[in-house]
Amino acid sequence: MLDFTGKHALVCGSTQGIGREAAHLFVRQGAHVTLLARNEEALRHTQSDLGPKYVDIAVADFTDPAEVRETAERVVASRLVQVLVNNTGGPPAGPLLEADADALQTAFHMHIHSSQQLLQAMVPGMRASGYGRIVNIVSTSVREPIPGLGVSNVMRAAVAGWAKTLSRELGPDGITINNVLPGYTGTGRLDKLIATRAKKQNVPPEQVAAALKANVPLARFATPEEVANAVLFLASPEASYITGVSLAVDGGRMTSI
Repeated sequence: MLDFTGKHALVCGSTQGIGREAAHLFVRQGAHVTLLARNEEALRHTQSDLGPKYVDIAVADFTDPAEVRETAERVVASRLVQVLVNNTGGPPAGPLLEADADALQTAFHMHIHSSQQLLQAMVPGMRASGYGRIVNIVSTSVREPIPGLGVSNVMRAAVAGWAKTLSRELGPDGITINNVLPGYTGTGRLDKLIATRAKKQNVPPEQVAAALKANVPLARFATPEEVANAVLFLASPEASYITGVSLAVDGGRMTSI
């Protein structure tokens, strides 16, 4: 059993999907958790579900890196953060060739610029605490680009390069940084992707879902909790000698070694 007693985890994108499940698991394992997302109403609802005694909320929109930095600084001024779960929604689907400059810039702000703001606000406290874990929830597109997710493929790969570089820089401080690469996971984002493909192909969503599952050796989608378990492990003391890695949680779908 992983023990996070005395640790403070900041979990981004924590009102739904994998982020919410990760926050739930951290609370169950003894951590104090701060939920970070842009929707205050959804944050308060999640806080109520998880238990206000152990959960705080912080509001910021990842399209505004300056706001993310200000919010992060307020969080660490109140309580140092030992665990950062870096997670935000993916860019809209579509071919990269058709993406305009605004789409690329917005994605850069959300996935690189805002992540950098969080990192710079959190690392001093991690150093002072003698404990630091940064886990990025990214995508299997880091290794195998996903058709129809052009902008997302580019930005997810950029996050992986960002993390690998930082693993070298932060290693001497004992701070680890790793990526979790979810495969097809039963979240709202997957539902939207299935619906988009079904409309484009003029077939029922169930047919699209079945075709996706047929590419997965385990023949099903992951649950958000199954991916969150990997996040929790990489954030734990037990993963102290793991850094700079991208861990696929995809049911064996990727064909690369």
